[in-house]
Amino acid sequence: MTKTDWSTWNDFQWRRRIETFGDDDRPVLAAGPNGTVDTVCQLGELTDKGRETTLALGERFRQLYVHQLGFMPKIISDADMIYLRATPMPRALDSVQQSFVGMYPSFARTASFPPPTIITRAPSDETLFPNEGNCRRFNQLARAFAQRNETKEMDYLNSLISKWMPEGPSRVAVDSHPRLSGIMDTVNSTLAHGPQTRLPSAFYDSKGREIIDKIGTEEWFSGYKESQEYRKLGIGALVGDLVTRMVGSAEGSGNDGILEVAGVDGDLGKGRGGHTRLKFAMSGCHDTTLAGVLSSLGAFEAEKWPPYTSSLAVELFKDTSVKEPPAKPVESVPRQGFLGSSRKTTKPSSVIMRKPVQDFSAEEKAKLQGYYVRLRYNDRPMIVPGCRLPGKHLEGDESFCTLEAFKAIADKFTPRIWTEACVEHLDEPVFPREPEPAGY
Repeated sequence: MTKTDWSTWNDFQWRRRIETFGDDDRPVLAAGPNGTVDTVCQLGELTDKGRETTLALGERFRQLYVHQLGFMPKIISDADMIYLRATPMPRALDSVQQSFVGMYPSFARTASFPPPTIITRAPSDETLFPNEGNCRRFNQLARAFAQRNETKEMDYLNSLISKWMPEGPSRVAVDSHPRLSGIMDTVNSTLAHGPQTRLPSAFYDSKGREIIDKIGTEEWFSGYKESQEYRKLGIGALVGDLVTRMVGSAEGSGNDGILEVAGVDGDLGKGRGGHTRLKFAMSGCHDTTLAGVLSSLGAFEAEKWPPYTSSLAVELFKDTSVKEPPAKPVESVPRQGFLGSSRKTTKPSSVIMRKPVQDFSAEEKAKLQGYYVRLRYNDRPMIVPGCRLPGKHLEGDESFCTLEAFKAIADKFTPRIWTEACVEHLDEPVFPREPEPAGY
C-alpha cells in the first residue's frame, strides 16, 4: 500500500520459513528433504505437486469447454461470467487459482484483464464442505455414524500400525488421534511425493490400505446414503445453492450468481464485460465435498475415497428446440455498509428461487422444460437413481436428468435455513427410524 494513496495496493514479496520446537525446546527451522527450509508446507497446504495437478485440471477444462465444445471463449477480457469460490482452507484457494490459470493462462487474458472475483465465507457460514465444527446437530450425526466401525478388519489394521500411534502403542480407530481418515491422508500424501516422505512399510500393506479406504469411506459418507437429516445438514445447503443457480440460469432471473461476482469495484451488478448471466462456476473444495454431494444423490455406490485433484462437474444442458426466456435486466447495486446484510437488496426478484418443485405452478414448471443436468465425476458420467425413471431423463441416456427431476430430488434435503436446522433436534435419536435411501 502506498503512503499517500490508500486506495491502491502495491505488491510485496516475502520468503517464509517455518519454525518449530527442537529437542531441548529451543526454536529450530522445520526442514524438508535434503534440508530444504524455504519451501516447506504447513499441514494441509497445497504442495508443488498439488499445484501441478490442479493446473493440469484447469488445462483439461480449457480443452473440453473452450476447444472441444466451444462453450467458453478462447480469450477473456474479464472473468465476470465465471463464479469462483473457495473454502477458508488455503489449499482450496490455491487449487481454484491454479485451475483458473490452467483454464485461462496469461495468453488467454487481455492486457486490461481486471482481477477476478473469488467468493469466500467465514468458517461459521461455510457450506462448501461438511461443517461439523459449526453445525452442532451434524456433529452429533457424524460422530454417531463414525462409531459403527469396530470390526475384525480394524483388528487387522491395529496388528499392522498401532505401535506407531502417538503415545503408543494405542488402538487405531475411526475416531482415534490421529483419526483413521487422517492416517489415510498421510499415506496417500507420501505416495504422491516420493520415497523421501515415506512411512514404515506396514502403512503400505495392500490389504491394510484397502481396509482403511473402505472404513474411511463408510465413516464419512454412509450417513449421506442412509439419513435425510445427514444429507440436509452435511451438504444440502451447497446442493441447494447449485440448484438455485441452475434454475436461475434457466429462468433468466439473475439468480445464477452473476450479482456475487460481477460489477465494477465497490458495486454489484452486471458483468464488467456486459454479462447478464454466468456461464461457468469453479469451487475449490474438498474430497468430502465431492463424495458428500454424490452420496446424497445416490451416485457414489461402490466408490473408493476420492483421489487427489478429483473433480465433480455439474453440467446444465438445454434442448435448443425449446425457446429460452430472455434474461431479465440486472442493474448495478451500491455496496452495503460494513458487515451489512445484503440478502434483501442485492438479489433480483425471482418466481422460483428455492421454492420446492411440488409447489410450482404449471407456468413455473414450464420454465424448466428442456433443461437437463449431468454429473461427471473425474470425467465419468454418474447416474442419479431417481432419474432412471421414465420421463425423468433425456430419452436414451439416463445420465441426463431433467432439471425438474433433479431439483425435486435435491429439494428433499435442501434446508430452509441451514443455521437454524443445525441447532434443531439435538435431543432426538441420530439414526432414522425407517430407511431413507438417497437419490430419490
